[in-house]
Amino acid sequence: MQLAFSFNSARCSGCMACIVACLDEKDLPGAANAFRHVRSFENPGSAQHTLSFQSLSCLHCADAPCVVVCPTGSLKKRKQDGIVTFSRKLCAGCRRCEQACLFGAPRFWQDQTMAKCDFCLERIEAGLEPACVRVCPTRALGFGAFLKM
Repeated sequence: MQLAFSFNSARCSGCMACIVACLDEKDLPGAANAFRHVRSFENPGSAQHTLSFQSLSCLHCADAPCVVVCPTGSLKKRKQDGIVTFSRKLCAGCRRCEQACLFGAPRFWQDQTMAKCDFCLERIEAGLEPACVRVCPTRALGFGAFLKM
């Protein structure tokens, strides 16, 4: 089983509630440190000049390159649900995970250790939705499990 986020760009209003929920849930200092980001895209070719949005965080990749390159074992992939977890205590600050991630998920703090989205692991283990999914007013964000082939 692999837990994954789903995102429907047609439903996203760009309200940024997912970012605020992430900051609040993880007690993070400022939007630049959020584990989820919303990007806007202009659509000038449409009949009306419109914007669309993309909400992105760690994808907890099936074959996570950040886990493969981590020399200290700070990043691990859980077998039961595919969530990529991290340990700040084990992080050496080498930034290999940052270089390996195509989506910019690892964030580095002033103490030179990494942090990233952990799928709100404590909420998942309590049977709850990740904070970003819970607050999405348009239900553009979702999550669920799929079977790995």
